[in-house]
Amino acid sequence: MDLITVHRDNAVMVLTLNRPDKRNALTQQMYSALSQALTEAEQDDAIRVILLQGDAHCFTAGNDLNDFLQSGPLTAETPVIQFIQLLPKLTKPLVAAVSGAAVGIGTTVLLHCDLVYASDTAKFQLPFVNLGLVPEAGSSALLPALCGYPKAAELLMFGEPFDVQTAEQIGLINAVVAAEQVLPYALKKAQQLATRPPKALMATKALLKQAQPHDLAAVMEAELARFSDHLVSDETRAVIAAKLAKR
Repeated sequence: MDLITVHRDNAVMVLTLNRPDKRNALTQQMYSALSQALTEAEQDDAIRVILLQGDAHCFTAGNDLNDFLQSGPLTAETPVIQFIQLLPKLTKPLVAAVSGAAVGIGTTVLLHCDLVYASDTAKFQLPFVNLGLVPEAGSSALLPALCGYPKAAELLMFGEPFDVQTAEQIGLINAVVAAEQVLPYALKKAQQLATRPPKALMATKALLKQAQPHDLAAVMEAELARFSDHLVSDETRAVIAAKLAKR
């Protein structure tokens, strides 16, 4: 079974997280597949929009902690790092359909999406501190730019789940859709977007991205360095081991 399924719907490339028995928890293998598909979409003129989704019950529970701990030190060649560094470089619109859990990377990836549609069952969480880790994917800069420092500090420091109403209030998502409709709705919006003149669409995205923090690349490098340090620390490994033991 492919853990990432890729199919084309006219000018839309649809990437589906397909590990339902593990709540779509992401492994390094899955990150490699995602990066490969995103790169192909960027290089293919026939693809105008990319849609990222889970299933109607779960977007992703975040990283597979066992796989993460076994993958060794984080470097520029580690698949998760390659995926994260690719996100801000995408020139084509990235749309997400979110239902159920969107934990860790399941939330931070949305900060790089152009449009996000979430079901009324969606639950978001940034649990890094609770795992003895630090924010990733540029979220320490992108989140306060989105919703202000106090709210970003609350979400990142407490690491507690927040609902779809909060996500809509802070501007993380575009619309709330019934769970059974969120995937077809997001595909419909992606298809509509794909009918727009492609060069103008990409140029508009590039202009909009100018509003992001200009030091985003440096922020992401700093996050990676600190994340790597914390990942190998005794504190973090004890926290994660205790969490895994409860499962």
